[in-house]
Amino acid sequence: MSSTIDTPAEARGGTPGVALAARNGVATVFALNGLAVATWFARVPAVRDALGLSAGRLGLLLLAMSAGALVAMSTAGLVTLRLGPARTVAASTALLALGLTVAGLSASLAGSLIGVVVGLFAVGYGSGACDVAMNVEAAAVEKRLGRTIMPRFHAAWSLGSVAGAGLGAGAARLGVPVGWHLPLIAVLVLAGTLLGIRAFLPAPAESAEPARPADHRRALLAAWREPRTLLIGLFVLVMAFTEGSANDWLAVAFIDGYGVSEAAGAAVFAVFVVGMTLGRTAGTVAIDRWGRVPVLFGTIILAVAGSTCAVLAGSGALAVVGVVLWGIGASLGFPVGMSAAADDEDHAPTRVSVVAMIGYTAFLAGPPLLGFLGDHLGILPALGLVPLLLLPILALVPVLRPPAR
Repeated sequence: MSSTIDTPAEARGGTPGVALAARNGVATVFALNGLAVATWFARVPAVRDALGLSAGRLGLLLLAMSAGALVAMSTAGLVTLRLGPARTVAASTALLALGLTVAGLSASLAGSLIGVVVGLFAVGYGSGACDVAMNVEAAAVEKRLGRTIMPRFHAAWSLGSVAGAGLGAGAARLGVPVGWHLPLIAVLVLAGTLLGIRAFLPAPAESAEPARPADHRRALLAAWREPRTLLIGLFVLVMAFTEGSANDWLAVAFIDGYGVSEAAGAAVFAVFVVGMTLGRTAGTVAIDRWGRVPVLFGTIILAVAGSTCAVLAGSGALAVVGVVLWGIGASLGFPVGMSAAADDEDHAPTRVSVVAMIGYTAFLAGPPLLGFLGDHLGILPALGLVPLLLLPILALVPVLRPPAR
């Protein structure tokens, strides 16, 4: 019996021109998603000050965004199977934009902690669902083009993040309220995303015997029983923690630990994202030349060295060098994990959903864990947990090797 789950990869083949247009559309969506998320992270110190939060309470606030993302991950694979990547991206980005607007207005105009929590949950849910759908589409485009490009899509996300962090630093320096800043970015992101998805690959032809919701659920449950998928998820979890801890806490850590200004803290976050972008841009060439496993070994070691330097340097200037290395080293873990989960395109939506859900657990547990440690040790020393978690996952790197054809 045929079903949409069993639709062959070739069903969305299209011409080379279609694949190239889809590449550009997917890159646009990634970049705008990065812009939206980084805009929030860059203004975390301003929201903390507006609401008068301690490190522990700020960690609990950030938990709302992670919780929304984790809830989204539990269903995003099924939603993407039912609606297709384009419609899923459109709906989830609309929710993300609404959440950014609510969070910004609640913090700046109303001073409402509850309003910010609600907005961040919506941001997390929209971003999480969009993450799965755009990675599924990215994997399909990668297959059409026949070369490694997934890290470049994530590099586009990082470029968007650089723009978001840079605009955030500028807004902080000029004293622009988050109640103005976040809603304006939300409108820009939504409009650009709706244009970008118009170039996505054509949807597969409808099967004569369409898959039922029960078929989709069985496919998702089957993915949860696959050892390789679960090990990839564990790898992505640690790499997500490595990236997410910097996203959530780097600006605050440098403000509190090295005594820099809010604008400088946002600029340090921008430096981290620049490192991520460089790693993801060069990483595609490196992976095509040497393969996933050697390149991942090298970048993880780099992340260990960089994060250790950022925490223990003692000098703000030397710590920034560590931040660059941290960003480069953390750059490939998440995108290569997504690409590995999607090695078999016909099962990509469910496997990417499982890996993303496991990985996003780091975003759920990371903020309160580091916030708790920050209350007792300080935020900068708490970030020393990052290299301690990175070293053991070197043993998981071989799992990401592409299956033999």
